[in-house]
Amino acid sequence: MTDLVKVQFHVNGRPVDTKVPTDLPLVDFLREELGLSGTRLCCGIGVCKACTVAARRAPSSQAQPMLACSTPVALLQGQSITTVEGTGSMEKPSAVQQAFLDHFAFQCGYCTPGFVMATEMLLGRLRAQPIRRDQLDAAIEDAVGQHICRCTGYARYHQAIRAVVLAEKGLVTA
Repeated sequence: MTDLVKVQFHVNGRPVDTKVPTDLPLVDFLREELGLSGTRLCCGIGVCKACTVAARRAPSSQAQPMLACSTPVALLQGQSITTVEGTGSMEKPSAVQQAFLDHFAFQCGYCTPGFVMATEMLLGRLRAQPIRRDQLDAAIEDAVGQHICRCTGYARYHQAIRAVVLAEKGLVTA
């Protein structure tokens, strides 16, 4: 019999108050309990980064990448999680999602939620601390360089990320 633990946290701005098995992965909870199917389970061991979500430990803290495949829900007490569903919708895509569409950045789309979330967090970091234009490619590589795309859409992802960063005023200086 698996022990249950009470956890209170937020997902996409909505409070979650639940009891879960201590070893239940976040990706399973998102899909099975909340019906949020955007976060993908691919490798299941935290290597591919398709399951990346944004996590804030405190309301004023900077969002950090979290791998939903290897993070137990039991460890999320008091945190705020944002999934790809929390960034935009089919009717109103986020700037990142629109840039990915405009640049034909993905083929099968399986890795796309992880790339979206990593890019959203990059934008957050740049809003807090802009960088010089000559540092942009390195910042993009740092944000998404470990993400795996089976269809090898890396060049288009990078082009889309570059475009969305440059389109927002104040993120990049001369």
